[in-house]
Amino acid sequence: MDTELLLICGLTAVINLIGALAYAARIAGVRTGRIALSFALFNVLLLVSRTSNGFLGPFLAKRIETALAQGGNGGEALLWDLRLVLLCAALAVALGIALVPTGQRLFAAGIGFFQARRSTTLLLLRSVTPAGLHTIRDSVALPKADTLRSLKGPRGVRWPVLIANAAAQGLLAVGVLASLYAGYLVPEFRVTASQMTAIVNGFATILLFALIDPQISALTDDVVDGSVSEATFRRAMIWVSLSRLAGTLLAQALLVPAAIVIAWAAGWL
Repeated sequence: MDTELLLICGLTAVINLIGALAYAARIAGVRTGRIALSFALFNVLLLVSRTSNGFLGPFLAKRIETALAQGGNGGEALLWDLRLVLLCAALAVALGIALVPTGQRLFAAGIGFFQARRSTTLLLLRSVTPAGLHTIRDSVALPKADTLRSLKGPRGVRWPVLIANAAAQGLLAVGVLASLYAGYLVPEFRVTASQMTAIVNGFATILLFALIDPQISALTDDVVDGSVSEATFRRAMIWVSLSRLAGTLLAQALLVPAAIVIAWAAGWL
């Protein structure tokens, strides 16, 4: 693995790890009763994700250009590289799920500190002080066996929502990579193919915001008003996290078919 590919995999892992920790922010918001503040603090992490995503695009595009310059010898290596990137995304999501207990404790601590000081700058500085590092160390926790056994209980979220979430996450994971790989398949239309990322990601975003987020938000409100237990909400977040992982793994199967469809569409437009 060369340095450039290692950097691409690292940026992909950061983006997906932060995305998976969004569920920890929801749980911390419910437990502390500060839902809006929990999302505001999560947005600080989201800035890191967006910055990483900004660097990721050019690195991936250069990978495609390098493969095209190599002629017919670069195709198989390029496809292997893209599958490795998707594997790193799936591993990062799995790690994020395992870190949800740690994440919720850290978010809860951050919420408490911000409530007292009302300063994001002080919160960030606090995280690198000895006291902040001690809090981080004490917050480390792995999922308990009881949590896994609790999955046998009511899911709190319907199967269609979980399936839609898996499909949306799969499309989001594969959107950029499939569009860029389509540009390799039809180099004469590679700019058009790369621009079709917005269509793939747009459809996935519609699924997320129209079908999935309203369900999770309604469930969050149900916990706040006491009509749904916190245990049910935690189970729901675990199921949603697992469906995200399933979607990221599904992206491996979607990569080539999606690239072929995008390549055809780019030539048809």
